[in-house]
Amino acid sequence: MAATDIARQVGEGCRTVPLAGHVGFDSLPDQLVNKSVSQGFCFNILCVGETGLGKSTLMDTLFNTKFEGEPATHTQPGVQLRSNTYDLQESNVGLKLTIVSTVGFGDQINKEDSYKPIVEFIDAQFEAYLQEELKIRRVLHAYHDSRIHACLYFIAPTGHSLKSLDLVTMKKLDSKVNIIPIIAKSDAISKSELTKFKIKITSELVSNGVQIYQFPTDDESVAEINGTMNAHLPFAVIGSTEELKIGNKMMKARQYPWGTVQVCFQCPRPCRAVENEAHCDFVKLREMLIRVNMEDLREQTHSRHYELYRRCKLEEMGFQDTDPDSKPFSLQETYEAKRNEFLGELQKKEEEMRQMFVQRVKEKEAELKEAEKELHEKFDRLKKLHQDEKKKLEDKKKSLDDEVNAFKQRKTAAELLQSQGSQAGGSQTLKRDKEKKNNPWLCTE
Repeated sequence: MAATDIARQVGEGCRTVPLAGHVGFDSLPDQLVNKSVSQGFCFNILCVGETGLGKSTLMDTLFNTKFEGEPATHTQPGVQLRSNTYDLQESNVGLKLTIVSTVGFGDQINKEDSYKPIVEFIDAQFEAYLQEELKIRRVLHAYHDSRIHACLYFIAPTGHSLKSLDLVTMKKLDSKVNIIPIIAKSDAISKSELTKFKIKITSELVSNGVQIYQFPTDDESVAEINGTMNAHLPFAVIGSTEELKIGNKMMKARQYPWGTVQVCFQCPRPCRAVENEAHCDFVKLREMLIRVNMEDLREQTHSRHYELYRRCKLEEMGFQDTDPDSKPFSLQETYEAKRNEFLGELQKKEEEMRQMFVQRVKEKEAELKEAEKELHEKFDRLKKLHQDEKKKLEDKKKSLDDEVNAFKQRKTAAELLQSQGSQAGGSQTLKRDKEKKNNPWLCTE
């Protein structure tokens, strides 16, 4: 009998019986609390927003401490995510806080792909947790969970509407992380403008289908306050690490020439002073993010966003809950089926690659033969051309030799005639000289 059938029968046959006395399992919640406190908690916050909106200052104000970090510049070539982890202690509760900041977000001229590094970072944390789950020997109790539990999206206080970069980024992130939109440096605009700005932001988010995190109202203990705070989204906040003495109390505030903006009171109990909340929604943000809904944010990350990522990844790998006949799938059967399918595809690809290799070899051989044939033809043409040139040169040499011989013969004949003429002229001169000697009065012409 399958385990699912046994579990179904156990569930159907379960009945309630009274206890005759105290057993002790009512201390189970206390055991869970003690174990959780001893292990500590982790919480990861992603701060998304343009440079200079006060993300680091707000984090320092939220947790009433000074986190170390280098200030970001506007000269980053792209968006980079910088992660820092801190160990915090309050009373006997330990918190491992990780703050991830988006350095250079919105500083580029082309902002089309500014959201991609953020999405890739979130998916990388999901993938790391999934790989830890799929290990044979898992140590999830000691594993540092780096999945993002809350995304504080900082909106510039323009007073007009959301930027296209904000809408595109939040639309890409709403299925991967709990988005809490906040208006940064809200003291830059007037109260009336801030009210209109909140209404405009909410309208644009709804019209573009952006799903932001809604504080849960199913728990009666927090339903009223969460329902009220949902109506105040997005929160308009002011961050400050400066403490000023106002009256008889030290407050975190910002000092301006025209007055002082109060951020919150330094008091051990939850701060609900009307004066502070009239200046900004910082108290509301701290209440909802840390004191009321931190565990719900962690739970939503695991049960909603991570489960969506896990389901998509397993479906890509071929795993399903049921087969085509609506029967539950066995993990082993699914693995064997996928393994056989993978081996079949591998063999098919190997055969295709082998045939492709043989085909390319044949094509290469044909190309080489054709090239060899062309080389032979070219060699024959050059050889014939060489022979023709050689023959022409030989004929020309022969004709030049004939001309040289003829010239030599003519030269020899000319020299012979010249020598004969010289001898004849010499004999006639001697004869005239002799006659002149014998007859001096002989007139000669």
